[in-house]
Amino acid sequence: VRHGLGSSSYVRRYTLRIDGFASVWAPLAGGELVTKPLKFSGGRLVMNYSTSGAGSIRVEVGDENGKPLPGYELASAYRHLGDTIEQTVQWKTTRSVGGLKGRAVRLRFVIHDADLYSFRFV
Repeated sequence: VRHGLGSSSYVRRYTLRIDGFASVWAPLAGGELVTKPLKFSGGRLVMNYSTSGAGSIRVEVGDENGKPLPGYELASAYRHLGDTIEQTVQWKTTRSVGGLKGRAVRLRFVIHDADLYSFRFV
């Protein structure tokens, strides 16, 4: 059996991310995703994402018109980095969105060199 340059045989390995077949992606220059108004139950917002070493995702919560809600502004949102399938979104003053249950809100995801696969309220 001949291996190496000119060989017609080789092995490849592919992997498929858990719960991550499709995503919203933005380059390092950045991009945004704004949801339609949502009503939810649950006390935490979790997301499934992957960033490059220089990338990040931040989340702002606004009212149904998109006006940022106090404590959930982009300026108080933590930059989420890394690669995880279930990360609780955090702001400087809270990790909970429980006080917003049943209220129509819009989520604004600010994405830099990252893939956002999903988000949900738990």
